Amino acid sequence: MRKLKAVDFFCGAGGLSYGLTLAGIKVIAGIDIEEECKDTYETNNPKSKFIPSDIKELTYEQLEKLKVKRNDDFMIFAGCSPCQHWTQIQTDKKKSLKTKYLLKDFQKFVSYFMPGFVVIENVRGILSKKDESKLTSFLAFLRRKGYDADYGIIDAMHYGVPQRRKRFLLIASRVHKEIKLPEADKGNVLRVKDFLGVDNGFARIGAGHVDQTDFLHTTGRLSDKNIRRLKLTPHDGGTRLAWKNDPELQINAYKDKDNTYKDTYGRMFWGKPAPTITTKFHSISNGRFAHPNEDRGLSLREGATLQTFTKTYVFKGSGIGSIARQIGNAVPPELARRIGINLLGAGGSES
Repeated sequence: MRKLKAVDFFCGAGGLSYGLTLAGIKVIAGIDIEEECKDTYETNNPKSKFIPSDIKELTYEQLEKLKVKRNDDFMIFAGCSPCQHWTQIQTDKKKSLKTKYLLKDFQKFVSYFMPGFVVIENVRGILSKKDESKLTSFLAFLRRKGYDADYGIIDAMHYGVPQRRKRFLLIASRVHKEIKLPEADKGNVLRVKDFLGVDNGFARIGAGHVDQTDFLHTTGRLSDKNIRRLKLTPHDGGTRLAWKNDPELQINAYKDKDNTYKDTYGRMFWGKPAPTITTKFHSISNGRFAHPNEDRGLSLREGATLQTFTKTYVFKGSGIGSIARQIGNAVPPELARRIGINLLGAGGSES
């Protein structure tokens, strides 16, 4: 059997590579400009080569040395680029200008190597601003090159991931006509309680707990005032409205603005999917990231578990913020695994 193989551009901590590997696809290399991801990627994806490079400086020869060939019908190029510039989350867009047109840089490698398959996962903004993001021109390029493509907005909670995570997903192929996105499983939505809690191997801990083991059940520190706020926040989905009338605890920016950023300082619900796990999931001031019933934010391992990383996946970084960024930026491995299975079913092997 000849099996599919892949190159993972913008690989980060390796969520996509890991998921594709679980599906039975050989990942030849992962490429990322962030060298802080190198140790994490290589530790968990030992059969893949990590290439620390800016895609603008990456050469065709670097891939050819890894036996990446042109016009390989069994090759996948995955381009899940950093998406800060197109995210709908309020961020400083000036900081993300360098990532604005990474799709165009990725297109250069697709054009040269002409892989059998192309996969792109990104934030929804890349579609809603498709002219500015260069998606329109990329789709036209795929058509000119003979690729058939299917794309749209999917929610990871319909693909075995216990969080609401809406993303743009594109799958294209020049060797398999009428290619389709993986089918959504809307009848089996997973919940926080299916993954977190004592029954799922997470001991009760407090804010600021440091786990020196690779399990990394480590939480961010909280001020005394924030701990007081959480103690007043009802378990299982409570919000900051519980202490809005306390003049000492209420936050000035939220006075008389109950519907502004209403999830900040909120607790997750046990019986619902988690909110999108972002790069700031360890901070309760950045979303509904407080534990359902413990007075703390999520631990690093809890965030990784909600991203569907296995509990044995090892994260290495300079601190809690570095590792949280790796986790939040990752493609959920279970979503990646289902993408891989879909590609294999679309003609990814032959006898």
